[in-house]
Amino acid sequence: MRSVRSDFASRLEAARRRTDGLFALLNDGAIFERPIAERHRLIFYVGHLEAFDWNLLCRDIAQAPARHATFERLFAFGIDPLDGNEPSDVPGDWPTLSEVQHWASAARAEVDAVVTRAPFEGWLESGWAIAIALEHRLMHAETLCYLFQQLEAKHLRPGALPHLAAPRALERPMTVHVPAGRATLGLERATHGFTAWDNEFEQHTVDVAAFELDTLPVSNAQWLAFIESGGYATRALWSDADWAWKERASITHPRFWRRRDGRWWWRALFGEVPLPLDWPVYVSHAEASAYANWQRATLPTEAQWHRAVGDQPVIGNANAERFDPVASGTHPGSVSESGAVDLFGNGWEWTSTVFAPFAAFEPLPFYRGYSADFFDGRHYVMKGASARTEGSLLRKSFRNWFQTQYPSVPAKFRLVRR
Repeated sequence: MRSVRSDFASRLEAARRRTDGLFALLNDGAIFERPIAERHRLIFYVGHLEAFDWNLLCRDIAQAPARHATFERLFAFGIDPLDGNEPSDVPGDWPTLSEVQHWASAARAEVDAVVTRAPFEGWLESGWAIAIALEHRLMHAETLCYLFQQLEAKHLRPGALPHLAAPRALERPMTVHVPAGRATLGLERATHGFTAWDNEFEQHTVDVAAFELDTLPVSNAQWLAFIESGGYATRALWSDADWAWKERASITHPRFWRRRDGRWWWRALFGEVPLPLDWPVYVSHAEASAYANWQRATLPTEAQWHRAVGDQPVIGNANAERFDPVASGTHPGSVSESGAVDLFGNGWEWTSTVFAPFAAFEPLPFYRGYSADFFDGRHYVMKGASARTEGSLLRKSFRNWFQTQYPSVPAKFRLVRR
């Protein structure tokens, strides 16, 4: 048990270094910015990471008394980024950064004591709760990256812009044929019951008919053609709800794009670069669905995505190797068993599957609302990984999800051809 606890402690410390290093990228004052209207100000995340760990491991598992009830509530939960649910607070409504950091330091010390010394049985000793806390922090490391990506460059310390290689022609077929067969989704609770999130259970198989899938995700160049053809102005391509959102928010291009001096630019983490035409486009599910209608195609289902990946997933541009994507199809070893490229890395992938529980779903005993609160028919499953997705999350069973009208996550897509 001592070695298991020591391993968790070292992994937790490494995860903290990840998130601490990201906050260190911010210039003075930037911590009170709100780069994405639907989310909290950045100061929230300084407290949230520690509040989650303390509430889960100290309060709920170790039954510790409250130390700072106000902060433990204030930083407990983020915001589901639904349009029209934008917070209206101002910086003065928040505690100061030094107050939050002082409390966070004390919270970390208590968490460390629980992880390394608390002599009790249950979810902590199984490692499940700590594994969840670790993955939660690493998931937020990715969230911080795309939040920072929407800041004005003046709020970030200088960093390297991505290298833009000359576009090159890829000698690959435009589509791959995925034969009929079974897709295995999820994990077996009997063997992985203390290592994953509740929505990953229970493992099951799905019969999938043969289909044709785009070899590569839709590129910025292909999206530019959609814009120039009037895709954002063609009512027939959009559902009623997505059209209303697009009109209300004046959406005319992807959130990651900028238009200046008659040219398109792409917002990398540390500044803008000329729009890389061979990179995957990052858009909301609503935009991806409109494009699919334009092409008379569909987004793949979650089961089809699994069929395309095959039994042994290959990892492309992921595991926090870099902040930004690369040209599609150029990362070594990113070709799946089906021949599709970059299914796992370089951006999450939208599916047409509504986020819902698998059969025999059971909520986490110590975080019952983690998945269940989002089984509302408004969120869709994303699979794969982005460049900033950390290693422990690079598994086929992992299910990410967002509502259809959220354009800020680095999510690409590809099409199933009819």
